[in-house]
Amino acid sequence: MADQSTTGVPIELRKVTKAFPGGGEPAVRELDLNIPAGEIVVLVGPSGCGKTTTMRMINRLIEPTSGDIVIDGRSSHDIDPDRLRRNIGYVIQQAGLFPHMTVAANIAQVPRMLGWDRARIAERVDELLTLVGLDPQVYRDTFPRRLSGGQQQRVGVARALAADPPVLLMDEPFGALDPISRERLQDELLGLQDDLAKTIVFVTHDIDEALKIGDHIAIMKAPGHIVQYATPAEILTNPADDYVEQFLGAGSSMRLLRLTKVGDIEVDQVPYTSEDADAAEVLAEIERDGRGYALITDGMRRPLRWVGAEHLQGIEGPVGSAGDPITGTLGHRMTLQDALEALLNADTDVVPVVGRRRAYAGALSLSTVQNAIQAIKTRERERRLHRNEPGAGG
Repeated sequence: MADQSTTGVPIELRKVTKAFPGGGEPAVRELDLNIPAGEIVVLVGPSGCGKTTTMRMINRLIEPTSGDIVIDGRSSHDIDPDRLRRNIGYVIQQAGLFPHMTVAANIAQVPRMLGWDRARIAERVDELLTLVGLDPQVYRDTFPRRLSGGQQQRVGVARALAADPPVLLMDEPFGALDPISRERLQDELLGLQDDLAKTIVFVTHDIDEALKIGDHIAIMKAPGHIVQYATPAEILTNPADDYVEQFLGAGSSMRLLRLTKVGDIEVDQVPYTSEDADAAEVLAEIERDGRGYALITDGMRRPLRWVGAEHLQGIEGPVGSAGDPITGTLGHRMTLQDALEALLNADTDVVPVVGRRRAYAGALSLSTVQNAIQAIKTRERERRLHRNEPGAGG
């Protein structure tokens, strides 16, 4: 399913303003924002900063007063609102499920409006329940009141994905959950995104949640403008001003370690090749590289086995099944803190890092993480020195 799904599209907000009648200052004022295709962009800020208004203008639940919102190269003004919303998934806090409908009926709402036949809808419902970690046989005919808060949110995500939209809007989707359920669903969302590559606009007031899940983060301030738009690593190490620094709270190297992602650091580039590669050529590459090993991947570049010089002695022709099976991988969205723990428990000194579609993206070792920690500490120290210089920060 993941390989055939619709991937995300770019979204651009151009000088978007929203002023409510009698509301004084605009809720959003001349906001510019480029949201790359297939990324999670988080809008974060205190109550009243315009983040939810901004998100709801994307699917025209709220109409902009001025400016333009361009979705996949087309102005949203030129798209019928109902058609627009059917191509944008929407997840809200506490799921918003219809209590009188079963789980299956809730998920089937948009496909039914699009005229899908019953067999196709039933197949899609079961596919999505499996995708979000709910057994279709157990939950298909269950009513929302019998579900926990976390289960209801999973169904809400499944419903938003039902018609395979390229864009997903998520408005404080995990805000009402307990911390354990919230963290688990954040992890599951990141796992889903690695497979689906949707364009996700996510609203939260929690900076830790934003730093954990966002590819880019827009930190907003009233009246409705962006103070800093950057990657989590850049925001942590180079906050734009005092407002951002105060919003982040007390910084420390350990906090950076906990919130910096594996994909934000420079990973090792271990040689990799396929099973049908010539063993003699692989052996020569291993000797040139100097590490003493290489990675064997499948046709989609997913890690399969480590192979060393000792595995290739006497083999003529393809590498085939030579080598030792991979016992674990690290996701590129995993935090350095989690990666460090995984490395300490790993069977090997080096572990493959995988990106989207579980494709090989590099490798990580304890020394790589140690170097990254040192770099983080250096950046943090330099940032503090800069902030304390006379005249620094304007």
